[in-house]
Amino acid sequence: MRVLVLSGPNLQLLGTRQPDVYGSETLDQIHARLKERAAALGASLQAFQSNHEGALLDALGAARGAFEGILLNAGAFTHTSIALFDALKAVNLPCVEVHLSNPEARESFRHTSKVAAACIGKVSGFGGDSYVLALEGLIRWLGARAPGAQQ
Repeated sequence: MRVLVLSGPNLQLLGTRQPDVYGSETLDQIHARLKERAAALGASLQAFQSNHEGALLDALGAARGAFEGILLNAGAFTHTSIALFDALKAVNLPCVEVHLSNPEARESFRHTSKVAAACIGKVSGFGGDSYVLALEGLIRWLGARAPGAQQ
């Protein structure tokens, strides 16, 4: 099982960016934990971060056939990007929306996700653990739908 992890704008600043909101763990540390957990679950993982919407769209466009599922923390693009929604629908891969903080407990403009309707689920509010929990959920979801899986 191959999983693509996409992280959007400003997430390269984790560890120093508003640690009271996002925690002190860096994105590299989160990715290392994810790769370790993926391996333990029999999966592989590729992580990519960009501040540019087009680069995230390109990564999504290339995902079909290369990955079985996606974790997406679109950052601020969560609340603005119809293009990311369209790309998720177009590649037709199961995606879990991920957030370090709980968007619904923050400013009102963060309460609406443009990508949520293209995702199978959402994990938020658990800091870096949100990514790990999302990975575990995605792998379970994929496993339950694999040919020969007991349902």
